[in-house]
Amino acid sequence: MKRLIFSMLMTGLAANAALAQETWITNASLVDPAKQTVQHGMTVVLKEGLITAVHKKKAPPQATTIDAAGKYLLPGLTDAHVHFFQSGGLYTRPDIIDLRTIRPYADEIKAVHAGFEQQLRRYLQNGITTVFDVGATQRFLARKKAIEGWAAAPQVYMAGPIITTGLIHRYDSLYEDTPFILATDAAAGRRLVQEQLPWQPDLIKLLISSDSEAPRNYLPIVEAVINEAHLHGLRVAVHATTLETARQAAVAGADYLVHNVETEAIDDAFVALLKKKKIVLCPALSVKNGYLHTFDQSRAFTTRELNGAEPFALGSVYDIKQLPDTAIARLYKMKANERQERTAAAVRLNQQNLKKLSDAGVRIVSGSDAGNIGTLHAVSLLPELLLMQQSGMSNWQVIQAATINAAGILDRPGYTGNITAGQPANMLLLEGNPTTDLKELEHIRLVIRKGQVISPDTLLRHTPETLVQQQLNAYNTRNMEAFLEPYADDVELFVFPDKLVCRGKEQMRKVYHFFNLASLLHCRIEKRIIEGNYVIDEERILDDRGRKRGTAVYHIQKGKIRKVFFIN
Repeated sequence: MKRLIFSMLMTGLAANAALAQETWITNASLVDPAKQTVQHGMTVVLKEGLITAVHKKKAPPQATTIDAAGKYLLPGLTDAHVHFFQSGGLYTRPDIIDLRTIRPYADEIKAVHAGFEQQLRRYLQNGITTVFDVGATQRFLARKKAIEGWAAAPQVYMAGPIITTGLIHRYDSLYEDTPFILATDAAAGRRLVQEQLPWQPDLIKLLISSDSEAPRNYLPIVEAVINEAHLHGLRVAVHATTLETARQAAVAGADYLVHNVETEAIDDAFVALLKKKKIVLCPALSVKNGYLHTFDQSRAFTTRELNGAEPFALGSVYDIKQLPDTAIARLYKMKANERQERTAAAVRLNQQNLKKLSDAGVRIVSGSDAGNIGTLHAVSLLPELLLMQQSGMSNWQVIQAATINAAGILDRPGYTGNITAGQPANMLLLEGNPTTDLKELEHIRLVIRKGQVISPDTLLRHTPETLVQQQLNAYNTRNMEAFLEPYADDVELFVFPDKLVCRGKEQMRKVYHFFNLASLLHCRIEKRIIEGNYVIDEERILDDRGRKRGTAVYHIQKGKIRKVFFIN
């Protein structure tokens, strides 16, 4: 009898221990992109990074529970097209605008690597639990394994340096930091695939040039790269933006087209080809406008972007207004103005082609092409999804593109990306229903990554310098809400040493009323000194009255700007 009681006791303790390791999310409105349904009052059980059950049962008393009543549970989002070697800032592509005499490209490389962990945290903060870097560098590939051990990071899949059929200058001598490698012929294409194998890429990336040379001349290279990659079990992502190059890639066996056709209307034969070969396509609708509106100096970031993007990359986008080389700024502004109609036409064609592909059942995935100039990491996916919606895709189609459709990129057995038993526990708990309003994807209560439950507002670490840069960016955008965000509620502004200008955010609104009045307003930092909780900026301000210089001293306390001293 004693043995029986002991056995029952041990069984009970083991059951309680197992329950203690589980997390039960109860009363959720479960968004199922595959079935296009919302099921209310659902329970999802998580254990050891996996979803172990989905049902309507109540949680046992011993279990860790999250009451999701009134909230919507959605599979984690995927950004299937990013480039971590690029920051999204003005200095990140010297092959497009060469500003290396102003900021050495070595500084850009150093910054993207130093900020990599924080960048990944931003992706999680925006509900993005899976990211595909479809064109990295050898040095980033070498860091891929370490990501799995980081406390908070999305699932990252990564291609190596982009194999190109056309020479891209400015990166030739960078070695492990080179993002582009030229294949001059089929043999070189095969060799370049083989050289990436020791770094264990998740896929191979190929860029087919759309220059004046006939794309068919590149066909031997395209076939060689794709065949060699497939020989080693790797799928191939292809950058092809004309109908001829995209068709060529599809026929040759490409698995993933990371851009849409944007030069002409696609035909039914092309649609049928993509369906037959089960090719996945990412439209990348917004990246062209990122470049255009940076160069024409009209790029205006939203409050969400100003508060959530990497502040130094974002701030650099505005540097073009006061570049030391004023001639190059004028040249690019003129070129951008000349390309307004051409860019708008390309985006319209992209959207029209996307609508046709989506309606025909081609698998579409969401991707921002983040890292390119003016397209910032993490915060650029939601605007991309809204552009997909504007193309005519339904909310459900967009949600599928941002969640379950990405499973087709690598096509690994058993993986669907949906909220079902046996799948990785990567989910979002949203305040509202994204199937009726995609902007609800912005209102994230919790992020679940590998079963770890994370509050988005705990993910980023703000330093005194990032807080000061964040308010500077908002100043240059004239966005009052984002400008006030880094300041303490009881902030005090002084004219040095002790003349009080105002106290509190409401008085600050009155002091900065000129945001809505000035036709020209931009502040550039000439020099910045950081001493503990103090940041000292020597500023050069351009406004309707001309140019002036000044110094601002910021004192940061408890994660907010508490005092500012202005020295004229």
